[in-house]
Amino acid sequence: MQRHKKLYGLSVLLAVGVGGLSGFLSRNGMKEYASLKRPPLSPPGAVFPVVWTILFILMGIGAAMVWLTRRTERVRALAVYGIQLAVNFFWSILFFREGMRLLAFFWLLLLLGLVALMIRLFDRVSRTAAWLQLPYFFWLCFAAYLNLGVWWLNR
Repeated sequence: MQRHKKLYGLSVLLAVGVGGLSGFLSRNGMKEYASLKRPPLSPPGAVFPVVWTILFILMGIGAAMVWLTRRTERVRALAVYGIQLAVNFFWSILFFREGMRLLAFFWLLLLLGLVALMIRLFDRVSRTAAWLQLPYFFWLCFAAYLNLGVWWLNR
């Protein structure tokens, strides 16, 4: 049981760490974001770190659950998990740090496809792990709306 706690802790730490590093590297872009025109339903900037932290925690828990199943399908599921985590890392940098908002939108569509595939693969291994990823998928859909809206209103 202690080994499982360590695995869950490391898995969550990895996911939150990836998100935290990405946020740190793109932090200066948040000031510019506050000055941009934003589409309706745009939440205040303080909402983003809270939501993303929760989503990264859920990602880490789901990945640990998949790892612990010891099923052969877990390898592919975790590979896609790793790829989507890397793609996620670069979205904030593209959008906030580099200001490449249209490219960031298409990058986000790629991320959405990867997350959909990850959820499908997680579901083959652990239904609970897959369900834990649904808030992430829906938040990415909302983020795509915001991303496209910010690009459109500020082009």
